[in-house]
Amino acid sequence: MLNLRLYYASTSLIGIVAVIIGLSYYSRHLALQTLVQHQTRANVDLTNSFANSIWSEFSNFVEDSYDLQDSESLRSRTELDYLQLITAQQMDHTNVVKVKIYNLDGLTVFSTDARQIGKNKHDNLGFQQAASGEVASEISFRNEFYAFENIIVDRNLISTYIPVKSKENNAIVAVFEVYSDVTPLIDDIDGTQLKIIAGVLLSLSALYCFLFLIVNRAHQVIQKQNEHRRVYEEKIRFQAYNDSLTGLPNRNQFTETMVQVLADARRARSTGAIMFLDLNRFKMVNDSLGHDAGDQLLRTTANRIQTCLHGDDVVYRLSGDEFIVVMQKLSHVDDAALLAKRIVKAMQAPVSLNNYAMTVNISIGITLFPREGLSVDELVKQADSAMYRAKRLGNDQYEFYSPEMSRLAGERLTMETELKTAINQEQFILYYQPKIDAATLEIAGVEALIRWEHPMRGIVPPDSFIPLLEETGLINTVGEWVLNTACHQAKIWNDLFDKPLRISVNISARQFSSRDLVSVVRNALVESELPPSCLELELTESMFVEDTEHAIHLMLELKDLGVSLSIDDFGSGYSSLGSLKNFPVDYLKIDRTFVNNIEDSQEDLSIITAITALARSLGLGLVAEGVEDEQQMQLLRVQGCDQFQGYFFSRPIPADEFLAKYIETPIEFRKAA
Repeated sequence: MLNLRLYYASTSLIGIVAVIIGLSYYSRHLALQTLVQHQTRANVDLTNSFANSIWSEFSNFVEDSYDLQDSESLRSRTELDYLQLITAQQMDHTNVVKVKIYNLDGLTVFSTDARQIGKNKHDNLGFQQAASGEVASEISFRNEFYAFENIIVDRNLISTYIPVKSKENNAIVAVFEVYSDVTPLIDDIDGTQLKIIAGVLLSLSALYCFLFLIVNRAHQVIQKQNEHRRVYEEKIRFQAYNDSLTGLPNRNQFTETMVQVLADARRARSTGAIMFLDLNRFKMVNDSLGHDAGDQLLRTTANRIQTCLHGDDVVYRLSGDEFIVVMQKLSHVDDAALLAKRIVKAMQAPVSLNNYAMTVNISIGITLFPREGLSVDELVKQADSAMYRAKRLGNDQYEFYSPEMSRLAGERLTMETELKTAINQEQFILYYQPKIDAATLEIAGVEALIRWEHPMRGIVPPDSFIPLLEETGLINTVGEWVLNTACHQAKIWNDLFDKPLRISVNISARQFSSRDLVSVVRNALVESELPPSCLELELTESMFVEDTEHAIHLMLELKDLGVSLSIDDFGSGYSSLGSLKNFPVDYLKIDRTFVNNIEDSQEDLSIITAITALARSLGLGLVAEGVEDEQQMQLLRVQGCDQFQGYFFSRPIPADEFLAKYIETPIEFRKAA
């Protein structure tokens, strides 16, 4: 950075010195020029006066000099003493210190310094100018000079060559040279010059100091601006290569760094690992507790991962809840597994978010590098595939990449694309499965179940695509469509049925964590004109584990709409029986895994007995799903179940088939049973 103060100080000092030298030289030049001009006029006037007074007496003396060419002859002339006397008298009390007279040949015919008589000045420029009619002067310094009566030393002299003209015809007849001593005047000029220089120096110094203050202030401002710019540039660079939320290096830095890491690994023939980490149900935290809680969770996750790292291990945040850990120079593949275990264990500690203690699970995918011909992006895709494999295996799992994962990831990507197309092209349809009253064996309700009518593969079962809808977040859009479609269909059937028919719709975890679930349900009821009492929402136990208070609050809002609530697959989750009494639900649905072996498993029968007793104590209805045969039905009836649902009565069927089979021509389920 340019040091403005130093630059100003150096350049301005040079400028001041240059100005003073130039001004000194120029002012002295002007003063000397003026002095020469004034002295020349004085010398001309003095010479004219002198010539007028003596020329009549000495004109012949000059004329005769043309015939006398040697110095001795000229010096021996009697007129010289008289001319010397007259000249001394005329020049008395003036600053003239020497007078010389030349004829037009340049011969010195007279000089107050007699030694110079007889010398020729024909080649002198001043003489030549005077001989041509011009006055010529020059100033010079003499260490020693012969004046009228003595020798003077260290003097400044002006010598003036003056043409003398004849009165008769105004012709030039001789040249006078007058030497004037201007030493006192030069001394005055020098003194004045020093005063001027001192004044200028003081003025420039004051201006210099004033400007220095301004420059110093400007320098400080520029320094401050440069510092701000440096900080800003560092901030921009930090933002470009670091995550603003966690402070971790970001995707840009990861991509640039990994290129060099791969090159180093290939050159050193060493092995490293890329670990792809993803938080499970992170969107649920954002939707239920807010983005501030989500940000806090991400910062906590970043800190916990960092505490697990050693040596050259580096963690990056790619986006959202996705992190990458790069391990260089593994001693053994097990090192990657050990780090994954440390991270999983670190994440198992509860996290306090908005005064709620939560446990957030993590899934980790691992791939090794370098791999022949694979780029950074391809390695990340491998780790990502391994991570999804770990996620499907359950919570807190890690998996190493295998080629099979790549195939599954490709299939998953294809299905994800096809699901988006299915939404746009309305390929989803609803099937309906009746719920049977245990006492009368008459239809008591119906459950709406989604199916995908794929143009190439036909009807796709929900287990194949519902998890992907959950992962991608498309479940909210599809779930809203299911709710609206089911409500409209129930309204049509209720207008045809002898008694109100309650339709039940499954609500996904993502839908339940969405802030607009209540408004979505309300809009579906209003648009379909379906009575709220004819709608039942089926929830799962996992929805209540993370934030029980929020779940209860949301369920109360739904109950205020007038809809019924049930807990689906009860017994397979992790809900606390102690907190179940606080849930404003109407039904419990026994998970089919307990019903399947009820004839052969005393344990399953005991569980169903316990669930039945719990439902009775809490005043809840009880629905058994997965009823496959009459023996199961009879056992469940003995246990006190209120409703049955299963293939023994009907498989899920399309709306038109359901209408024809159960509404237009009702079936006697007792006979069917």
